[in-house]
Amino acid sequence: MRIGEVAQASGASVTTVRFYEREGLLSEPMRSDGNYRVYERHHVSSLRFILHCRSLGMTLDEVRSLLKFMETPDQGCQLVNKLLDEHIAQVAEKIGQLQALKNELQRVRAKCHGADSINQCGILRELTHQA
Repeated sequence: MRIGEVAQASGASVTTVRFYEREGLLSEPMRSDGNYRVYERHHVSSLRFILHCRSLGMTLDEVRSLLKFMETPDQGCQLVNKLLDEHIAQVAEKIGQLQALKNELQRVRAKCHGADSINQCGILRELTHQA
């Protein structure tokens, strides 16, 4: 397959395929006589795996680690569990930060009831006061 075909088959863009190659997450494909990249089915599977991990908010380093773990299939999965537990903890922390942000935005929003002019807007006064 050429790069456009592997991109389409995996749901990635051509730019994304090249990016993951540069980052070392996707193995480099062979080259044709005309120096075109020639991809195989395993590239599509790898890209789908990478994209799925990224959709779960995993960093490139986390994905890199998971791919490395997959190279030793007989090894125990304790390290995979540890990586995922750490990622879950990071997600929980982000949820807490987002909840605090939501609460603050709701507090600021409550400063205005929509009937005032811009000069009297409680939201703008609150944002200016805290700046």
